[in-house]
Amino acid sequence: MSDFRAIKAVCDAVLGVLRSNCSPEDFDKTELAFNVFLAPNFKTGMDAGVSLFMYRVLVNGTHRTPSPKPMPDGRRFLTQLPLDLHFILTAWGKDYSMTHSITGWMMRVMEDNPVIPSGFLQNIAPGVFKENETVEISSAEFSTEDLLRLWEVTAQNNYQLSVPYVARNIRIDSTHPVISGTVIQEREFGFKGHESQ
Repeated sequence: MSDFRAIKAVCDAVLGVLRSNCSPEDFDKTELAFNVFLAPNFKTGMDAGVSLFMYRVLVNGTHRTPSPKPMPDGRRFLTQLPLDLHFILTAWGKDYSMTHSITGWMMRVMEDNPVIPSGFLQNIAPGVFKENETVEISSAEFSTEDLLRLWEVTAQNNYQLSVPYVARNIRIDSTHPVISGTVIQEREFGFKGHESQ
């Protein structure tokens, strides 16, 4: 029930939840940074903070073809595209103490906020989500082999402590209306019989 900007908006909302729960006093008065990363960003990283890196977007197989809901004017649109967004949150610190502290704090905040509420989404990304829409976030399975491969590609094996999460069933609405024919008013049946001899 959102538009194509939902993927970006979910990333911003997750970091927004972390940012709104952060107090510099918890980290020796250190201001944490919260950024969405692309692969090249891992080469430079950050001094202290949390990065979000989306590594996979999959179509949600359980809700593959949700029924389109009619608009107030009666129009219907093509089926929604339900997506699962897989990402890692990476803790960055100048030493192990800061990195581990940020990791524990980050995981606690995510556990305390498994659902990003509608009001928060509207504040972060006005007009992207419907008024009563929420986003569910949960921890995800990510094998050690896959995680190491990811770091091999993004940061040449300069591994940083990371935790995988998934935002499930983000439904992107279609802008293409369902084309339907006019209502049948009457039927005509034709029959061609054999001529009598």
